[in-house]
Amino acid sequence: MGTITASLFISLDGVYQAPGGRDEDRENDFEYGGWQAPLFDEESGEAIGADLENLDALLLGRKTYDIFAAYWPNAGDGPIATKFNAVPKFVVSRTLRDPIWAGTTVLPDAASAARLREEFNQVQVIGSGALVRSLLAEDVLDRLQLWLYPVTFGQGKRLFDTGTIPASFRLVQPARSFEKGAVSLVYERAGEVETMDMPDEDVPIEPRT
Repeated sequence: MGTITASLFISLDGVYQAPGGRDEDRENDFEYGGWQAPLFDEESGEAIGADLENLDALLLGRKTYDIFAAYWPNAGDGPIATKFNAVPKFVVSRTLRDPIWAGTTVLPDAASAARLREEFNQVQVIGSGALVRSLLAEDVLDRLQLWLYPVTFGQGKRLFDTGTIPASFRLVQPARSFEKGAVSLVYERAGEVETMDMPDEDVPIEPRT
């Protein structure tokens, strides 16, 4: 059985919008497109490249798909372009009828992505914050990999916004930090949120759910 992993570059205030280019996504007048580049270093680049090398299918939301489909088919023969253009691609959309990126299959909803675990070893979601939230709501997302960068924006699309389902996660790999302050964090879903009072001295801890 394969896994579905969401991989996102995010800021300290949870924004994932337009990390790759200044004009990648100007929605809602976002001013900071291309914010990842000044914080990019050789070691983190190698780690990101190794992560992408392992995927054998892409799963995208409609907005991220449109950005990728307009860029990667014409991006030359570098390792990322070669990988993205070669692997099967799946986009969750209720309106897309004729995808332009070769090798694309349209899925009607997040729940239908569950079958991809049976067909592929490593399905990776990139960006696609709305889809990530839907996959979590349907209990379809297996892993959440966050590349956390030391910057805040105060605007932009946030990964976990109002309406995100309550959930607990466990760290499944040691956190890894990089030269310019980025940190890689890999989580798996760990059930419901537990609550408890902080214990007084010598009082047993009893979780409340």
